[in-house]
Amino acid sequence: MATLGGMDYVSALVPPFVMAAFFIALVVTIVKSQGGSNKSKEDAAVDAVIARAEAARQQQN
Repeated sequence: MATLGGMDYVSALVPPFVMAAFFIALVVTIVKSQGGSNKSKEDAAVDAVIARAEAARQQQN
């Protein structure tokens, strides 16, 4: 049976912990960017896209 030395355990565990830390930071950034002052800009952009799509649909009819 193969055994790992002490440093092998560390080198095996570091990548998952680093990836988990980056993922948590990404989720926190996404959650913080929702709402607030950016919300009105995001809503306006979505409304503009919907209005443009609705206008194009009405022109086809």
